[in-house]
Amino acid sequence: MTHDQEEALTMSDRLAVMANGRVEQLGSPREVYERPSTTFVADFLGVSNLMRAQSSGSTSIEVGEVRLTVSEPLQKAGVVRVAIRPERVRIEPRAASGENRVPVRIERFVYLGSTTQVFVTLPGGDRLQALVANDEDVDEYDVGQEVVAYLPPDALRVLADEEATP
Repeated sequence: MTHDQEEALTMSDRLAVMANGRVEQLGSPREVYERPSTTFVADFLGVSNLMRAQSSGSTSIEVGEVRLTVSEPLQKAGVVRVAIRPERVRIEPRAASGENRVPVRIERFVYLGSTTQVFVTLPGGDRLQALVANDEDVDEYDVGQEVVAYLPPDALRVLADEEATP
């Protein structure tokens, strides 16, 4: 490997996301994508579902009337934003039960080749997007059908709500 190739590898393993002249987050591309530190970063890199939620300062949040568990202890109580990437949302049959399974209604499907975007609505009106591989059973569902969206605790990223009034 030449010196130039080594330098290119070294320079490409870190990513800085900036907004208004300041660094929002610095890290590896995977870390910044999977664990955004702000709503700007979550929305800037790829598609992210962003929902407003209420935090009690423990390991659970409430999105509307739905209580969700998160994998990391929360730093503060109050209004927060919750981010989850579409590829981490799983669509399951209505009978599925357990932690972080939310009843949703399918709004529409967008076929993308190897995947399908499934747009769903939560009971409180928030919309989520799931990205489902086409080898899964997405064909068994219809628009308007009530199903369950599974939001894994380790996929939920709780962020400060920059728009909330203090």
